[in-house]
Amino acid sequence: MSDVFTLRGPVKKERPEPARRSVTRKSVAGAELGSVALEPTIFGIEPNMAVLHQVIKAQLAAKRAGTQSTKTRKQVRGGGKKPFNQKGTGGARQGTVRAPHYPGGGIALGPKPRKYDQKTPKKMIRLALNSALSDRAALERVALIDGFAAWTTPRTKDAVSSLSALGLAGKVLVVLSREDAVAFHSFRNLENVKTIDAGEVNAYDVLDADWVLFTDATLPTVKEII
Repeated sequence: MSDVFTLRGPVKKERPEPARRSVTRKSVAGAELGSVALEPTIFGIEPNMAVLHQVIKAQLAAKRAGTQSTKTRKQVRGGGKKPFNQKGTGGARQGTVRAPHYPGGGIALGPKPRKYDQKTPKKMIRLALNSALSDRAALERVALIDGFAAWTTPRTKDAVSSLSALGLAGKVLVVLSREDAVAFHSFRNLENVKTIDAGEVNAYDVLDADWVLFTDATLPTVKEII
């Protein structure tokens, strides 16, 4: 009787259930207003380090200007005359003193303007962002306030007082909506604070900050990622 072999495909790794986490909701002055449950699929997953690395690497590469440029031998000024006779010198023949091996000559295989953009699937970008937010939530570095409606005039002093009342130290990423113009002008002069529109939140800025501050209007929900 011949042996029967069963062909099986790769075993899919079982992902752990998303952790359920919550954050204390506060006012802009630091008064506690209750507790809010964070979306588990956004703030409770196990961070995918490989995807995070690839997405952040692509994001940083896209920021490169790519304007570096060196001159080739035909772009260097001068060198139109043959430096010496073809024969009779005992040395190798030369056609121009602007060849790469001459001082002041052109650069062989030097850098030229180029784009460093990398194509990244949208699903990977979304997974990287959720991984970064989950990492900050696991470290309890996610803060939530009701909003900045109490601010009517831009004042940096109000922004400093609010961060102190909320207990946010180090680098802070403040996620704002388009209606938070007063808050944007209040925070923009602070060295360790970066403001960003809710639609532009990305994995790099989240991981680069020690704290991520959301408002009721900018807190990510599952509806926004469908």
